[in-house]
Amino acid sequence: MNAWKKLVFSLVLAVSLGGGAHAAGGGIAWDKAPANTTDLASLQNGAKIFVNYCLSCHSAAFMRFNRLQDIGLTEQQIKDNLLFTTEKVGDTMRASIDPLQAKAWFGANPPDLTLIARSRAGAGGTGADYVYTLMRAYYRDGTKPTGWNNLAFPSIGMPNPLWQLQGERKPLFETREDHGHEVHAFTGRWEQVSPGTMTPLQFDQAVGDLVNYLQWMGEPAQNKRVKIGVWVLLFLLLFTLLAWRLNAAYWKDVK
Repeated sequence: MNAWKKLVFSLVLAVSLGGGAHAAGGGIAWDKAPANTTDLASLQNGAKIFVNYCLSCHSAAFMRFNRLQDIGLTEQQIKDNLLFTTEKVGDTMRASIDPLQAKAWFGANPPDLTLIARSRAGAGGTGADYVYTLMRAYYRDGTKPTGWNNLAFPSIGMPNPLWQLQGERKPLFETREDHGHEVHAFTGRWEQVSPGTMTPLQFDQAVGDLVNYLQWMGEPAQNKRVKIGVWVLLFLLLFTLLAWRLNAAYWKDVK
């Protein structure tokens, strides 16, 4: 897929992600994201998916490419695999689309995604859970301008950017009675209409890697912070033990 096609298929997240609260209330329950920000292989694959399918339209303006060295990539690997021809390894992650054109075409610029996995937490779960559910809940809907709809966010404005990987699916509904009215409820099952380049399991893992990367990108220092916190607690525990024994030794002859 060339850059222009990626641009077309990943536009308008300004509408979709911007309405996260609505998605939580009007869509399906959120699935639990398989988040593990210490899994370097997952983070590296997530960074690759982000650059290839998201960065055409959505910036991550608070993240520099060379910060990806924190997830085990070398500077040369970043240059060879994650940079476009005009970018430098020290640049921030800026969208390829021109902001003026985006606003003219869609009425608003696609939002920055640096903190998206941290900012969408709600009653349905974490922000990572929301994005993980959203990216796996697309289906074809010929009544919508984009040809796509989403169970996690009904009437979503963004087409499915990963449809070639996932293929096309159809949600299965059943008729239920709710307060005297018949309603169509999602059964939790999908029918595969046409295959993608990935199996369903592979696709779920790929989306999990993408969400994992988005969660890490929201706070790159989180793993280091946890490690420092563990060492601080161990130091305080050891210091408390030494202080207790020193206190006992100091007062042992006092009656």
